[in-house]
Amino acid sequence: MVLSLSLAGGCARAPIERIEWPVMGTVAAVQVRGGGGLSASGYRQSAADAFAEVERLLNAHDPDSELSRLAPLGDDAVLAQCDKRMRPCYAAAFALERLSGGAFSPRWRGTNTLDLGAIAKGFAVDLAAEVTYVDGNDALLDLGGNLKALQGEGGSRRPWRTGVRDPGGSGFAAEVDLREGEALATSATYFRGSHIRDARTGAVVSNGVASVTVLARSAMWADGLSTALFVLGPDSGAALLHSMTEEFPDAGLVAALWILADGTTRSAGDAARFR
Repeated sequence: MVLSLSLAGGCARAPIERIEWPVMGTVAAVQVRGGGGLSASGYRQSAADAFAEVERLLNAHDPDSELSRLAPLGDDAVLAQCDKRMRPCYAAAFALERLSGGAFSPRWRGTNTLDLGAIAKGFAVDLAAEVTYVDGNDALLDLGGNLKALQGEGGSRRPWRTGVRDPGGSGFAAEVDLREGEALATSATYFRGSHIRDARTGAVVSNGVASVTVLARSAMWADGLSTALFVLGPDSGAALLHSMTEEFPDAGLVAALWILADGTTRSAGDAARFR
């Protein structure tokens, strides 16, 4: 899965400071806007610690990680034995497998395997948001395109404007204003080609979808759902989004935008948020 969103622009009335670093096989970044609080480097450490801990425990490519150790166990045993800080990520992945009819699955590589790569980065962003102290500035967390907006007490209270990349061109197909606490994630074929697999068949998805972007208050659910909705396509995906909204209201699901290979778009939820 590719999670890729480009920042279209912040607020022209306030300078933006950005600091980035490599982690979890991608690039993490913190952007800060305002003048009354910590610099970007001041926010970096708490976010970096959260990202590193998720990478240490949930790395499917590390045979010594917790994830690899628990992989042969059943779902209930995994939830009982996993690190309690990581449990929401495991639980969400198992729930999304159930609700998507297996289109999304953390065991897509096989029965005795676990791979949370399609949801762990969003989870890491939520975890970082919980431990990142935002004082006089606004901050935007970014982990491989998984975005979450944070606003401090002395911040501007203005949204962060982001762009949804046009799969067929070099510009943006839509813009979104991220309000305080909101997150955005995209699954697309931009950089790695057709690589997203339908966990039910193991085959690469070829359903005419070029990208799916999900807006929610939970970066974890936005991350996982962007993959599931890519696999399912607009019609079945809209039904999944409705089921998710009813069963997991805390996810704060707002809207989803599908961009199809022919350039047309489909949406679900509050479509007006994509403009």
